[in-house]
Order: sequence, then structure tokens, then C-alpha cells
Amino acid sequence: MAAEDRWAAMERTLDRIEARQAIHDLLMRYCRGVDRLDRDMILSVYHPDAWDDHGSFKGSPVEFADWVMSSHRGKVISCTHFLANSLVSFESDDVAHGESYVIAVHRHMRDGALHDMMGAGRYIDRFERRGGEWRLSSRIVIGDWDRLDPVERQVAGPLTEALAQPSRTPSDPSYASGRIGA
Repeated sequence: MAAEDRWAAMERTLDRIEARQAIHDLLMRYCRGVDRLDRDMILSVYHPDAWDDHGSFKGSPVEFADWVMSSHRGKVISCTHFLANSLVSFESDDVAHGESYVIAVHRHMRDGALHDMMGAGRYIDRFERRGGEWRLSSRIVIGDWDRLDPVERQVAGPLTEALAQPSRTPSDPSYASGRIGA
């Protein structure tokens, strides 16, 4: 292989590594945005003309962010997304497709008692790089299973009581540095 060909192959490999990292970062920002009810962060992962299909919700990024805010605020006490097994393949230098496994846990009050809803599924995503930035251009959520459990008891004691307290707002301790997710 000629030196120019090796250099071109190395540049392509580096571009793919950078693309995979950018896609990983946007997936993490998405989870954090929903978990912290950070509308701007949610919107930062989508191209403005993207489409999101969450089953009971189908629409634009702005509509999706507003739907999350209205369906969670004052109803879902806490929300935690865990992503795993993310597989990304490239259609071209500026288009990629991904499947990411997700487990989401929502804590809420139901009939005056705490309940945890846990669901597992997959995000089927199309990512596009526009203007040098990778974002989602479409998402379909597949629901694999879910369950709803009453919270029968919680751990109480010095360890848990001394922990920093969470918030689904910018007052959450994670925002103190001003750098996470930026």
C-alpha cells in the first residue's frame, strides 16, 4: 500500500473513531437531558427536522422535549436511563445507524404510594453529521419488556441520609461545575 493510501486509511479510521465518540456523547446527553428534565439538552441531540417515535408520542424534537417535560414534571419523581450494547454502523461518512439497548427506571406516586416502573427496550437511531456535528435525525423506540413494582421499603440510615439530594432541575448537584454535558 502506498504511503498516500495508508495516510487516507488512517484519516478515515480516525474520522470513524471521532464519529463514534460524538454519537456516544450525544446518546449520553439524551439520557441526562431526560433524567434531569433539561429541555435544552434534549434538543441538543436532535437535528431540528428530526422525527421521534416513542410509541405513545410521535413528533418533532421540540414536541418531544415538551412532551417529556409535561409528562414528567410533577409526576415522575426520578428517572434514570442506562444505555448498553450500542452498535453503530456507517452508511456513509455523514450517515450512521445505531441500535442501543436501554433500561429506564421511573419513580412516581400511584394511588398514594411510591412505585417504580422499569422498562427495557432499544433505540433504533439514524444519525447524520451536518455542519460537522452529529445529531439524531430519527429515532424509533422498541419496547422489549416493562414492569411496575410498589416500593415496599427504602434504605434508611446515615449513609443514604447524608448523600447529596437530587433534583430534576438545574439545582441538581451535577450542574454545579457547569461542565457536565456541555
